[in-house]
Amino acid sequence: MHTVQKLALGLLAAAAVASASDVEQLTKGNFDDFVKANDIVLAEFFAPWCGHCKALAPEYEEAATTLKEKDIRLVKVDCTEEADLCQQHGVEGYPTLKVFRGLDNVTPYKGQRKAAAITSYMIKQSLPAVSAVTKDTLEEFKKADKVVIVAYLDAADKASGEVLEKVAEKLRDNYPFGSSTDAALAEAEGVTAPAIVLYKDFDEGKSVFTEKFDVEAIEKFTKTAATPLIGEVGPETYSDYMSAGIPLAYIFAETPEERKELSELLKPIAEAQRGVINFATIDASAYGAHAGNLNLKADKFPAFAIQETVKNQKFPFDQEKAITHDDIKAFVDNFVSGKVDPSIKSEPIPETQEGSVITVVAKNYNDVVLDDTKDVLIEFYAPWCGHCKSLAPKYEELAALYAKSEFKDKIVIAKVDATANDVPDEIQGFPTIKMYAAGAKGEPVTYSGSRTIDDLIKFISESGTFKATVSEEAEESSAAAAATESTSSEAAKESDHDEL
Repeated sequence: MHTVQKLALGLLAAAAVASASDVEQLTKGNFDDFVKANDIVLAEFFAPWCGHCKALAPEYEEAATTLKEKDIRLVKVDCTEEADLCQQHGVEGYPTLKVFRGLDNVTPYKGQRKAAAITSYMIKQSLPAVSAVTKDTLEEFKKADKVVIVAYLDAADKASGEVLEKVAEKLRDNYPFGSSTDAALAEAEGVTAPAIVLYKDFDEGKSVFTEKFDVEAIEKFTKTAATPLIGEVGPETYSDYMSAGIPLAYIFAETPEERKELSELLKPIAEAQRGVINFATIDASAYGAHAGNLNLKADKFPAFAIQETVKNQKFPFDQEKAITHDDIKAFVDNFVSGKVDPSIKSEPIPETQEGSVITVVAKNYNDVVLDDTKDVLIEFYAPWCGHCKSLAPKYEELAALYAKSEFKDKIVIAKVDATANDVPDEIQGFPTIKMYAAGAKGEPVTYSGSRTIDDLIKFISESGTFKATVSEEAEESSAAAAATESTSSEAAKESDHDEL
């Protein structure tokens, strides 16, 4: 065989290996049969031009290879070629990921888009809400994830078993649950039924619950015990910390050695506040810009700050002071006692309002947005956000329509630069639009529709207290404006928000 032929065959073989994939690409012709033939399938609906899809691809491939060994299959569908199939499954943006347990049991994927997170999430989804655990399977079950929960019950204790099932159903996306009625196994694990042991591959290795079985009590115990005493804030953990319902104390440092040193220094404080405040380090060399969101200087580390995640209030520790155990303990104790005032970042209140959209800043946020006599639609935007810039002329026209209507004294169309002003809401992407209805300021409604004037008018009418819609003439004007827009282009589907 000639050298050229050998080279060509070698290249073909290499290409075949490179193209080998554990992600099955499906079409309308084989999708249903594949889903029926597998107990659980994760499907990605994508478009080849989609940037988020391209970023997901290597993570998805890695997870597929890991999960294939566990008979969990990952598939993908190209929506530019399979438009009918994607429409059939309600795909409105890319990528969309859905978990299939047959064709009639479909749920959205709720995990992060990283290989380890996809693997962890799908393993939990593949298990029953509560798995039966024996002395022969316990050690293997402990390795199912970073955190697993095992209840040790008396076989006759049906009530505790029912409580466990309710908790497991509620938290199955987060943790694998198991149960055993083997009294000898419970004794070997150092407990007496009924009890729950939360096994974890960090901190002390396990936590034990021996109180009366109650859904809320077990849920609280689980969330507290499953959170590292001092964890790490990053793309895969940020949303969990924000949704934990308790404040988060950030420890900014630029090197792993410094983060470890500070963790050890502040560990006793974190232990004393467990379940009250979460503590976590954050890599200042990679995510130092986030310090600015906490009203810290983004170029002076190490640094410490507490964020009240529910109210989105920020409490930065004085960066001119050294981080010592005693000073941080005093700061944290005063925070818990309500003796530390939040730091508020705000632009000046505008002397005059230009245009029909009301500009809101932190200093007048409560006066405008929480005015209980008015329905307030507010856009949280960022100056660099391309989607926000595209929305601006339509949003101004929307405000003008209401300013000329009979509802001009009842409807406020407002905007706030969420990068320059502290706002009570934790904003995950831009633009975010919310309705704060009169008489219901504590229950704002987030807008998720398309950003046309007609659809925003409909949202105001449906979610506001005054059910306000513009006059027929104004509606015709907005419809004409909407007609000039390009209709749902494929590119617009990629991302509804510019992410933080």
